[in-house]
Amino acid sequence: MNVNDVVVDRLATVLLRRGATVATAESCTGGWIAKTLTDVPGSSAWFEYGFVSYGNNAKTDLLGVAPALLEQQGAVSEAVALAMAEGAAHRAGAEFVVAVTGIAGPDGGSADKPVGTVWFAWRCGDQITTQCKVFAGDRDTVRRRTVTHALLKLAEQAEQMSGGD
Repeated sequence: MNVNDVVVDRLATVLLRRGATVATAESCTGGWIAKTLTDVPGSSAWFEYGFVSYGNNAKTDLLGVAPALLEQQGAVSEAVALAMAEGAAHRAGAEFVVAVTGIAGPDGGSADKPVGTVWFAWRCGDQITTQCKVFAGDRDTVRRRTVTHALLKLAEQAEQMSGGD
């Protein structure tokens, strides 16, 4: 059993106890977070929606991210991660959401946003948390670490919200 399996089991326990669902809004991971969640038998009891919004048009069409926000802040930004999380929560009706947007590489980085930069947003009930991480490594490593970090923080926040279940 790998770390993601353990983390998803923790998350599933909280979601089942609460009768809650989780949704994902993913850019740089291309659905990998949703795949990890749905690798668990019975996940349909707490997972219904996964949005893969790899391009800016998808972020706008699927999640309602304002084109002006994308133009002003860039797709890899705190504001866009927040908008993705809010859009996914609204469209899916989920109590818990994780959103990720980043630069997995090997190209696309800049001085301000190097390859490996990932913005996260977690929505747990009415609380939203964001974080920026810069992961070292190749494309696969950046994406793998993004998935693990996204799930770990989501499980931690869900447990805290539920009083340590």
